[in-house]
Amino acid sequence: MREQRLVTVFVELADTLVDDFDVIDLLHTLAHRCVELLDVQAAGLMLGDQHGRLRPAAASSEHAPLLDMFESQSEAGPSVECFRTGQPVINADLDDPRWPRLREAAGEAGFASLHALPLRLRGEIIGTLNLVHSESRTLSDADMHVGQALADISTLSVLSQRSLREGEILAGQLHNALTSRVTIEQAKGVLSARLRMPIDVAFTVMRDHARAHDERLSVVARRITEGDEALFSALAGDSR
Repeated sequence: MREQRLVTVFVELADTLVDDFDVIDLLHTLAHRCVELLDVQAAGLMLGDQHGRLRPAAASSEHAPLLDMFESQSEAGPSVECFRTGQPVINADLDDPRWPRLREAAGEAGFASLHALPLRLRGEIIGTLNLVHSESRTLSDADMHVGQALADISTLSVLSQRSLREGEILAGQLHNALTSRVTIEQAKGVLSARLRMPIDVAFTVMRDHARAHDERLSVVARRITEGDEALFSALAGDSR
């Protein structure tokens, strides 16, 4: 039942409320859990950078068209509107003439529905949670409330008490999450080719290894891109 799964997911996300947690791992986990729990085909997260501009940070599917679609909203789109107002933008019309880049990118990615929920805590808005579907589909009130609850607890994890007291820590965490995405994307491609596995499987193997060995996902990704042969051997064993 979804209620039981929700409890498990909330506990999983709450477990990040510890010092020095891995923000990028948290965001990827949230994206994947949204697809499991909600009536959506894919999910992604965008974070505000140091200049207040939204940038893609994580997605449930690592296919380039999906990330390109999120990137197309950097200047205008439901996510930007949600980020600026702090209010959900539900059942956005992807044919809206105000968003020509988004309309083109959505068509190429094969998506027809998009919903944006704010990552917020009181007056602090750090980004958006995007939910998409290949069909023109209305997001139910129940799914919207569950999605917002997932977004809220994830925001709380990022805006931990330490980060609230020390704003520079939060800025560093979000900056690292955004810059680490490039390295992680490169590492997934390298690992996929090296171990002959799908991109999504490569990411799962990489993340599971990071968790099992108490390493940051970004550190494991960097070791892969640097050609760490010992790590490749370990990951090959993990994937069997």
